[in-house]
Amino acid sequence: MKAISYSRYGGPEVLEYGEVGDPKVGPDAVLVKVRAAAVNPVDWKCREGYLDGMLEPVFPVVPGWDVSGVVVQPGVSVTEFAVGDEVIGYVREDFLSRGTFAEYVAAPVRTLARKPRTLSFEEAAGLPLAGLTAYQVLIKVLQVKRGETVLIHAAAGGVGSIAVQIARHLGARVIGTASEGNHDFVRSLGGEPVIYGAGLADRVRGLAPEGVDVAFDTVGGDALRASVNLLAAEGRLASIADPDVLGYGGRYSWVRPDAEDLQRLADLAEQGVVSVHVSDTFPLERAADAHRLNQEGRTRGKIVVTVEWETEAEQADEQAGATGY
Repeated sequence: MKAISYSRYGGPEVLEYGEVGDPKVGPDAVLVKVRAAAVNPVDWKCREGYLDGMLEPVFPVVPGWDVSGVVVQPGVSVTEFAVGDEVIGYVREDFLSRGTFAEYVAAPVRTLARKPRTLSFEEAAGLPLAGLTAYQVLIKVLQVKRGETVLIHAAAGGVGSIAVQIARHLGARVIGTASEGNHDFVRSLGGEPVIYGAGLADRVRGLAPEGVDVAFDTVGGDALRASVNLLAAEGRLASIADPDVLGYGGRYSWVRPDAEDLQRLADLAEQGVVSVHVSDTFPLERAADAHRLNQEGRTRGKIVVTVEWETEAEQADEQAGATGY
């Protein structure tokens, strides 16, 4: 099958488009024909070796953890999904090798949920990692309650934009940091935007004089330090970007694959509570360009890589089970 892969750590130039071995479908997995795969900052951090102390690479590595697509072969023990089912997944394993930037991916059922019918495949691909991160931090880690004030950093980004929507759904007031050009976007999600950078604390205090009940840091560094001083009494703090949060009495959180959480998130999307903004799409063979753009760090919403399907008749055959795989 065609895929993007890399055989050594490095910049976007190490990504190669070409043939790799077909994935094997384990008993508790399904073979997904990929329609789209979202790009996340962790993808290029893995590619450059920053997570080498945590995740063992098995070269060549196919990058990507987010996926949307169609089931074309269930494993022998799988009862949750059938051929033709449209699914989304946060397909992360405990090593780097078999990612989603490919024509097919073998996905354990513990990583999958049914694709929201209200989202396109491109939008749906942007939901799993970013959405699960926001969902698990706000609901499980920070336990946001109705009537609380929540500060969300990088509120126009992939995680931040979904976090704003979930926090608002929980009944919270949301203040979100964003560049001035993204303020209308943050407002459209239900947040109150403030410019990040020098003077941030004063701007947030102008909106919340008593401080915020919850701060969700997705940036680290100065944003984390500013958050500490903006917490109200008994305020709660979590970061997905900076382990120094532990020294401030906060929680450092890493998103986990969880089929039940992912299905709840998909249900919220289907109910119109959560939407996914796709800023740019690239064909699979241009995944390196998608990585470069994501690495610039100014993305509104999500960047998505798409996998070209054949004719409509061939797509119908795939969904009917005539995969030819």
